[in-house]
Amino acid sequence: MTPPEAPATDPQGRGVGSAPAVSVCPDPAAKPRIEILRKRADYLRAASALRQGTPGFLLQARARREDEPAPGDLVRVGFTCSKKIGNAVARNRAKRRLREVARLGLPGLARPGWDYVLVGRPEATIARDFAALQADLARAIADLHAGRSQKPRPTSAPQKGRRRGKG
Repeated sequence: MTPPEAPATDPQGRGVGSAPAVSVCPDPAAKPRIEILRKRADYLRAASALRQGTPGFLLQARARREDEPAPGDLVRVGFTCSKKIGNAVARNRAKRRLREVARLGLPGLARPGWDYVLVGRPEATIARDFAALQADLARAIADLHAGRSQKPRPTSAPQKGRRRGKG
């Protein structure tokens, strides 16, 4: 009696004539790349642009100009929490929650070529239910891009120095 022959395989270990498996994972090119804002100037430009308030946080957003160095297919996001939130532990907790909300929500909602800044609100960002924070982000971005946001802050002339006294 002769032993049965083993089926022939190609170098990748697949049987001869078999096709490679097809991935069911979403195409990574369909989602915009997300990067964190690092420079103060980017935060200041976002602060003087569109704003949309929610119960859990304030969303500031702006479309980048064509002459800026960041690629047009990139979404940039920043997070900030002032000392009004509380001590360092409370501020870091609020920022962690905002980062997670952005990580889950921005890939499907954000527009490439835009900068977004999520600003924590005292007591609300930490105490608000996480699902409600996610709903806040979805509504804020939808309102912002539909033109239902607050108008940009008026730009004032920069002060030429620190003024002292009454004059």
